[in-house]
Amino acid sequence: MRIAVLGTGEVGRRLASRFVETGHEVMLGSRTADNPKATAWAAESGSAHGTFAGAAAFGEVVVNATGGMVSQAALDAAGAANLAGKVLIDVSNPLEFSERFPPKVVTFDGLGVAEVLQRRFPDMRVVKTLNTMDNTVMVRPDRVPGDHNVFLSGEDADAKAVVAGLLRDFGWRDAQIMDLGGIETSRAVEQLVILWLHVNTALGPGQNTFNYSVLRG
Repeated sequence: MRIAVLGTGEVGRRLASRFVETGHEVMLGSRTADNPKATAWAAESGSAHGTFAGAAAFGEVVVNATGGMVSQAALDAAGAANLAGKVLIDVSNPLEFSERFPPKVVTFDGLGVAEVLQRRFPDMRVVKTLNTMDNTVMVRPDRVPGDHNVFLSGEDADAKAVVAGLLRDFGWRDAQIMDLGGIETSRAVEQLVILWLHVNTALGPGQNTFNYSVLRG
């Protein structure tokens, strides 16, 4: 499968590398074609890099790994025509750091970032997932023992099935993948990041390989 990863930060590069490891063709997208992080990643991985628009045109599936506060602008740069009909995996969190730590999780007129992206690009099929954990756990769930969970939110059942398949490629088991329902459920999932940050602080440096687990009685 051809996968475009938008965003050259640690999350984007780690996801892109894991997609390559699991047998997919990957292009890493950034604002400019000569982004140094993207250039270095492409050289190391033997994959491609380009602009947001070039990557979105390339990908059958597009991953939004940009910061949630700039995701709308990034997808605007990618272009509606390049995104139409495609599955968008949104792993972003809309964090605002003006008051330092902890940041605020921003809503946009009461909506989460995944909801805004779905409304802004109605022909795109948005699935929110993987935003509730450290990026090392995203791609290697066996770093945390037990049946901890990864959540899916979105409107399109076929898109969710595609995303679930990619999660299985990463090592997530069916018992761990929890479908929460429509895209409106992504707003609550985005709010979980603040709890994650506080737990991470309480555990101390180097202790970020943890995740949420839904336990049934």
